[in-house]
Amino acid sequence: MNTRLNVITLDGPAGVGKSTLARLLAERLSIACLDTGAMFRCLALRLGPGTEKLPEKDIRRRCAEVRFSLDGRGKATKLYCDGTPVGEEIRNENVGLLAARIAVIPAVRELLKKAQRDIGKAAPLVAEGRDMGIAVFPDARFKFFLDAAPEIRAKRRLADLEQRGETVNLSALTEQIRNRDHMDRSRALAPLRPAADALLVDTSRMDIDETLNLMLRHIREQR
Repeated sequence: MNTRLNVITLDGPAGVGKSTLARLLAERLSIACLDTGAMFRCLALRLGPGTEKLPEKDIRRRCAEVRFSLDGRGKATKLYCDGTPVGEEIRNENVGLLAARIAVIPAVRELLKKAQRDIGKAAPLVAEGRDMGIAVFPDARFKFFLDAAPEIRAKRRLADLEQRGETVNLSALTEQIRNRDHMDRSRALAPLRPAADALLVDTSRMDIDETLNLMLRHIREQR
């Protein structure tokens, strides 16, 4: 099947609402939703701190032992790692920073890119991450790049964490997001940037429904 007809990419920095919007968009279109950030987080948790300092052959060997799969559609889409559903254990800032560190390792990106493309070949999907429209699905027909001011993203992230019962300092969270942005945008391998043919969406003054409707309208018009 033609990738251009099957994949919608959502890229952008941490805390911009990609995961929520990807699930809602997939729900409205009745297709699967691939959270690639969850794949990096899950792998980072499996590999542990200090992985970036290991010899490349050891990293490749450990990565090769991990298998990802996807099941379901829309909000019901579930990511599996070695047959086990990926849960909330990956959703904290420490794991996010570990994921950012391993994201610069070529062997890690090579493994996950292949896994993501294999999933994209199997069924239509909304793929969200940081380089979906550039590196993983460059031929995707519909591409979006979401962004918002770091302070606004930190407040949104704080609300999410508080709903999970976690207590986080807003200033510290804002600084973590700034650091994550710097790591993502300045890395030599697959730096965070919009694809040339992506629709840029600044969500700083938009809520989830407004952003979702904008994307759906763009897809309808382009079709």
